[in-house]
Amino acid sequence: MRVVLDTNVLFSGVASPDGIPASILEAWRIGGLRVVLSQHILEELVRVLPRLRKASMTPIEIRTLAETFWLRAEIAEPDSELDPDLRDPADQLVLATLRVSQADYLITGDKDLLALAGKYPILTPAEFWARHG
Repeated sequence: MRVVLDTNVLFSGVASPDGIPASILEAWRIGGLRVVLSQHILEELVRVLPRLRKASMTPIEIRTLAETFWLRAEIAEPDSELDPDLRDPADQLVLATLRVSQADYLITGDKDLLALAGKYPILTPAEFWARHG
């Protein structure tokens, strides 16, 4: 199964090692999932991880983590097609990653993306884990 992980899932998986996003990352690590990311998602992760107080990661550790994700993931290049139904323009590249990659699901906690779950295969981490965990 191929999934796109939104930045908030990656962030939560790193921040809370006992949560469902961490379980999803572990499933990826052991080969139970194939993950699709984009340069945009990884760059966003590098921008938000310094705010993570629980892990107190150094810039080098953050960059190493992003590089590890880059090497382990399938990288998709989002197209420039816009979905007019998406409320937050900042989420267009994440949605485009799903469209271009034709992954089975986009896993996210973002309410603006989740609002399109009837149009695209978008699930929360909890929904995904209940179905496939």
